[in-house]
This record gives sequence, C-alpha cells and structure tokens, in this order.
Amino acid sequence: MSFILDENEEPNTDSTTEQIEDYSEAAADDPDYDYEEPFDARSKVKPESKSNMKGFLNDLIFYAVLIFVCIYILPNFVIQRTIVDGSSMANTLLDGEQLYVEKISYHFDMLDRFDIIVFYPYGRENKEYYVKRIIGLPGETVQIKGSDIYINDVKLEEHFGKEPIEDPGRAAQLIKLHDDEYFVMGDNRNISKDSRDETVGNVSKDNIGGRAIFRISPLSRFGTIN
Repeated sequence: MSFILDENEEPNTDSTTEQIEDYSEAAADDPDYDYEEPFDARSKVKPESKSNMKGFLNDLIFYAVLIFVCIYILPNFVIQRTIVDGSSMANTLLDGEQLYVEKISYHFDMLDRFDIIVFYPYGRENKEYYVKRIIGLPGETVQIKGSDIYINDVKLEEHFGKEPIEDPGRAAQLIKLHDDEYFVMGDNRNISKDSRDETVGNVSKDNIGGRAIFRISPLSRFGTIN
C-alpha cells in the first residue's frame, strides 16, 4: 500500500507540538521527571588545542633564553672561571688554582684597594691575562722607597707581601695615576711582573676583566679570597 502526499497539503505539526507540550507539562508536574537532553555530538569532539602549542612555544623560548644567558651573558658580563698561572700571587693564590671572577664591580668603579683583579696587560685583543692585587687607586700617587709603599706620600700599611720589596722598578720615581688607572702588584713581590715593570705599567680600567672573589679548586683551599 502506498500513500501519496498532496503537494498542496501542509505537513501536520500539531502532533509534534502536542508531544513537546506534554513533556513540558509532565516535567512541571513531576520534579522527578527524567527528561533526557538531546545528544550533542559536538560535545564529544575534542577541538584542536591551541594552548598546548602556545605552552610548547613558551617553553622553547624560555630554554633558548636560558641557554643564551648561560653561554654568553654570564661568562662575558657577570661571572667567569679563571685559572691562576704562575706563583706571582703566592702565598695568597697558588699556581693552578681555579677562581671565580665577578665582572660587574669594575664597571661601576667599585674596586677597592687590596682587591685582587684579573686584567689584560697588553690589551683585550691579547688573550694573556695577569692576576694581581690593587695597590694604588685612580687619581693617587704611588712611590716605593726602600721596601715601603707610599700612597699620596703616606706609608701604606699592608701585610700581603710575601717578602720585603727588593726592586721598586719604575715606582722608584713618583707615579701619578690617571682617573681610570690602577697600580697593581703581585703578593710574591720579588718575582711578580706587575705595574713596577715598564712593559705592564698602570692598569687601565678598560683592560680589567674582573675581581677574583672565590676559590673553587683545590677543595682543600675552597672558599672566599682575601
């Protein structure tokens, strides 16, 4: 048997409307009425997560910056490991000891007398560096008379020299330091090649690499540096 729908006949929606109204009335009359929501397939489909990709990119940028800081910023501008070469700073520093050198204080003119610094005696373009102790500060005069050091014509009281000075070198004559210059000496005064030597001379601030602050090796001498 077949049914033919007249093209001019409108679909009868009354029964559907009545069903919806019946459900609504039943839900209103019976609070325990179990009305099942229509199934929404979209709720079962997980959208592509943009937050995961954003988190990955953030992590990638973070680690790239961290590596850059560790490899470039820290050793060039903050702190660096340095090895003592020779015995010119004995007995304070011994040959082969490893030090941490901070590279900030000299930029802000925070170096003090008796600080131990690393510097490039022949300019930064030359990789050779020395480790010495600051004796004279910018603007001061330095002179060695006998075995005594005079700063601004006043005898310097210090106990860092391993032995009395035998050779004053160029400091036998009064030396006037410029506003960006330091006079340095090794604690092992009689074998140290330092500001007393014409080839080293006064140390320009531009040639200072940093201030030695900590000894990391050998472990038996581990600790801060005086």
